[in-house]
Amino acid sequence: MDVGTVEKASADLLGAYATGTPLPPLSTTYRDLSVADAYAIQLAQVDAWTAGGAVIKGHKVGLTSAVMQRQLGVDQPDYGHLTDAMFHLDSAPIDTARFLQPRIEPEIAFVLGRPLSGPGATAAQAVAAVDFVLPALEIIDSRISDWRITLADTIADNASSGGVVLGTRPVLPADLDLALTGCLLHRNGVLEQTGAGGAVLGSPINALVWLANVLGERGITLEAGHVVLPGSVTAAIPVAAGDVVTATFAGIGSATASFRGEAK
Repeated sequence: MDVGTVEKASADLLGAYATGTPLPPLSTTYRDLSVADAYAIQLAQVDAWTAGGAVIKGHKVGLTSAVMQRQLGVDQPDYGHLTDAMFHLDSAPIDTARFLQPRIEPEIAFVLGRPLSGPGATAAQAVAAVDFVLPALEIIDSRISDWRITLADTIADNASSGGVVLGTRPVLPADLDLALTGCLLHRNGVLEQTGAGGAVLGSPINALVWLANVLGERGITLEAGHVVLPGSVTAAIPVAAGDVVTATFAGIGSATASFRGEAK
């Protein structure tokens, strides 16, 4: 894909954010769309955001669980960027008008205390780089109509990022077995999903290692203070105005997202 086409696809996605109107799948518009092309389109949007004053605050890993891969019809992880505008306070109202077709999923967020880079990063190095973990909810969203996405579509669309709610109780990872950490996901007081950290590539730490090594191949280092979302421990559920969603993790605590606005 040439530079002009990358810029056109990026501009179309940025336009979807602005207008609230989703696009047809990029994989049908651009039949030869590759994973490399998709990351180029993602980075073109990131460049536009940072040129406009946005600050990169971390990364997300997506599609790390078998249930999410089945749900979205893909077969490998991907990553996206988290900007300062994506973060919402625990339990504070979130305007649904910010999103096109939001869903939500529970994650164990890593906050790094030191840089982590690959290729060749190990699980031991990843654990040593983590300062603490937090309970989290990721709001995923798609600028592609009806979530009709391939792997390349979601990568181009910044890994279907939307927003992040972090809990406020930091926990040292040494005090946890992240693979065995269970989670209950409630919406409006009703239990919707259950899961455990092992759903994320066997352990959320494995997703952090994957991200460090994939970014390292591109010359990018995960920075101290950045947040990394390693992937969902359950299937995602749709959300709308009026919904209150809480993820409760054993030994870590909870994070709550409260949605306001007019129902679509």
